[in-house]
Amino acid sequence: MAFGFTPVPSADPASRLGRLLEPAEWAASGVPLLGNPREVVCGLYARHLPTPPTAVVAVLHPDERLAASASFRPAGAGDGWLLRNALLTQLRRIIPHDLRLRAPVRTAVLLYCRQGEGHWTEEDGAWMWALRDACVLHGLRCGAYITLTGGGWRVLGEGRSGRTPRCGPRLPAMRAAGPVGAGGGAPEAHRRTAAC
Repeated sequence: MAFGFTPVPSADPASRLGRLLEPAEWAASGVPLLGNPREVVCGLYARHLPTPPTAVVAVLHPDERLAASASFRPAGAGDGWLLRNALLTQLRRIIPHDLRLRAPVRTAVLLYCRQGEGHWTEEDGAWMWALRDACVLHGLRCGAYITLTGGGWRVLGEGRSGRTPRCGPRLPAMRAAGPVGAGGGAPEAHRRTAAC
């Protein structure tokens, strides 16, 4: 037995289908509702200024204060296994795991900035599977999955949404980029036309 070895996921499309969640499965999985989703979305947007395709993973304290966050551009879009591994890499980088706790205390949420409409896609299903699995492996509660598109933001599985912030055209850079993570900026920090 080899330790630290991660099997290469199968390229078989049928196996990929097992690594995504349908909206009904997601809603039935007991994902905790955000008390103030607009505040969470606006805070993550202001911190990371994401452009498509950018994922922002955030860990929240029980009172929804931000503990840590990171933004990254995913590779292997549409494959839940690769997305899960990317999420785990970011979580391990920004915050210690909670595996020693009897029950998870902190919650991970995912904001995915992408092109297209805000309704569910198979890519979203792969992200949902990835977030749920990464949370189990890092000792976190699995929280909301949020899409950010040109039409605004949407918490999938809840029906809550808003028109701002949204993906929009860039304006010239107004501030320097800081380190990605808790308290940091995004790799490309630009002011955006959409405001909260």
